[in-house]
Amino acid sequence: MNAEKDFGSQHRHGYGADHPRFPGFDVLGQAGAWDDVTRELIVNRLNPDPHLRFFTATEFLTAAALLDQLTGQIDDPIVPVAQMIDIRMADDSTDGWHFEGMPRDHDVWKATVHGLDDDAHAAHGKAFADCDSDQQQAILTAIHKADPEGEWHGMNANRTWNLWMRYACTAFYSHPAAWNEIGFSGPAYPRGYKNAHVGTLEPYEVHDAMPKDDPAREGRR
Repeated sequence: MNAEKDFGSQHRHGYGADHPRFPGFDVLGQAGAWDDVTRELIVNRLNPDPHLRFFTATEFLTAAALLDQLTGQIDDPIVPVAQMIDIRMADDSTDGWHFEGMPRDHDVWKATVHGLDDDAHAAHGKAFADCDSDQQQAILTAIHKADPEGEWHGMNANRTWNLWMRYACTAFYSHPAAWNEIGFSGPAYPRGYKNAHVGTLEPYEVHDAMPKDDPAREGRR
């Protein structure tokens, strides 16, 4: 199998290639420069195991709704963040630490998806995943704006939010679709970099075609 050709064809059929910010750029076009271990690792991110090993089916729906909100994927969910976190928790692949006074990450994930459902039922009479986007955002905003030292379902609200965002961002920005969106050219191993200077690009990288369009400054993802 030609790994570079196979990766490229998968990506162009739904993984964000040719993003308007970086026209013509497709990180999976570099797959031929990666070693076998790296290539296998990345292809597994494109199609993670759909069989749940940590969340129950109901918990997964809540987790997916939460994570799509946090990563701005309500209308176009390309990166399977919830599946990636399910795999991490099942494999006991945590960050290796947790805040004092907080349960293990596994326990926080389990407790918080049930907490979100409890809040949704109290406010709207239905599960969090069944709420519309505005209702979900209102529930999450209340948690985000809570007293940093306050509790939410028996856990520190600020530290719970911190855990959600750590896992969400780690999963989202480890996926080639996000790499295409930000113009990241992927792993440099074993090839390395040739033009490691500020403002310079590698031959396979693409200049930002929209440098004045700053989503963060405008309050967008």
